[in-house]
Amino acid sequence: MAESMTIALISEVFHDDNAAGRLRDRLAEAKSGGADIALLPELPLNPWSPATQHAHDEDAELLDGPRTTLQRELAAELGIGLVGGAIHKDPHTGTRHNTALVINSEGNLLGTWRKSHVPEEPGFWETSHYAAGLVVPTPIAGLSMPIGVQICSDINRPEGSHLLGAAGAACIFNPRATELATFDRWKHVFIANALTSACYVVSANRPAPENGVLIGGPSMAVAPNGQVLVETTDPIAIVTIDRKAIEAARIAYPGYLPVRADVYAAGWKAITERNANG
Repeated sequence: MAESMTIALISEVFHDDNAAGRLRDRLAEAKSGGADIALLPELPLNPWSPATQHAHDEDAELLDGPRTTLQRELAAELGIGLVGGAIHKDPHTGTRHNTALVINSEGNLLGTWRKSHVPEEPGFWETSHYAAGLVVPTPIAGLSMPIGVQICSDINRPEGSHLLGAAGAACIFNPRATELATFDRWKHVFIANALTSACYVVSANRPAPENGVLIGGPSMAVAPNGQVLVETTDPIAIVTIDRKAIEAARIAYPGYLPVRADVYAAGWKAITERNANG
């Protein structure tokens, strides 16, 4: 693991006629600011289509589709890592997933994460657009530090963050699309997850209302000791995470407490069986 990693939080979306040019400019700004990797908001190259329950074919693409390809090409062109995203469609089943993309500075796709906790409510009719992912969260290697990804509401079920921290992730990246009115609730979750997983937590939000949905509110970065490092509505913010802070958190309280995966696994198994039996 490297001593540090510098992250750019980019609060902007890119789905107009000049999307490629604007994304290139933002990534170039991040690179010139010293960033090793940039985090974009949830579904950064799509309009916020879950504003309605009607899904469009053009919202989704295959894994080598145009949105994914553009993000990989710009990462390679500018020499910066990128956590982006797209709605991916399974070529065999047609099932769609809200998918985060972890790309290195050479444009290689290191890993993906499918959103696992998918809302269905006014302004966020997401199960009408994509299915929930079913994979256990694990750290993604290949950057200067191992990272985890939790998309938006995934972070509100802290089991995923705890799994990632216990498995060795240094930082949890959270691309999101949330409303300004609910930000205080999210802030508490970010701080609690950072403290209890002994990881950094960084989040970039979609910046402004879309299609009648009052999206907006700060991007944020929290250290493993719970300190808020960044809380801003600026289009771009730079934060550096430090390996020594992670190590210190893991030997301090509550980081040193045993995870007790065996106990929790037994408890969750019992709940799963009870739910299966009605």
